[in-house]
Amino acid sequence: MRQAPPPPPPLIPANELRPGRHWYVTAAATAVALIMLGVAIGVYRFTGALDAVDEGRRFSDGDTVTLRLDPGSDQAIWIAERGPSPAQKCGISGPGDPRLTDPDIDVFLTRHETWNPLHTIEVSQPGDYEITCSSEGPSRYAIGDRGGYVTMVVGLIAAVALPALGILIGTAIAAVTAVRRRAHRGRLLAERHVSTTTDHAAGAGASTSA
Repeated sequence: MRQAPPPPPPLIPANELRPGRHWYVTAAATAVALIMLGVAIGVYRFTGALDAVDEGRRFSDGDTVTLRLDPGSDQAIWIAERGPSPAQKCGISGPGDPRLTDPDIDVFLTRHETWNPLHTIEVSQPGDYEITCSSEGPSRYAIGDRGGYVTMVVGLIAAVALPALGILIGTAIAAVTAVRRRAHRGRLLAERHVSTTTDHAAGAGASTSA
């Protein structure tokens, strides 16, 4: 008597496997988001550093410059060809309680000059502010952004690190999802194989009895 052929392996629909395939979308979205954030930071830092010092807004000892500032303007006073020292004095006047604070270490280079940040400008209200500086020797000053080349380098490090982190996190999520889905498929195959084999044996026994 011919024996019935073994049953084919059970089919496991992809939508039954866990974790769901939406985790692959999450992995891709995480990678893309961090890559785009890194690119945005890099572009912002690079373009900001190129125009850190506005050489068109130079002034000398004893000159008074008037600036229109808002809170969060991120402006600074830069000095040419020398670093900050007690010999340089600057003052600011205007609405509210404007302050000149110590800057971070930075530098900005032009074709003929080296600029260093002297003070950062902090204001609490929008309005017009007057700034005057003096020193023991002739000095040249300019108004510009707070960040120069050092800030740009730090920003570019973050701009490179974020995409790398995004790719790492996205790859890890995708890999873990694939491993867990494969393991879940194996468990489902084993469970359904046992069920199919039992049903097949029962059917073969019934046929033999008949």
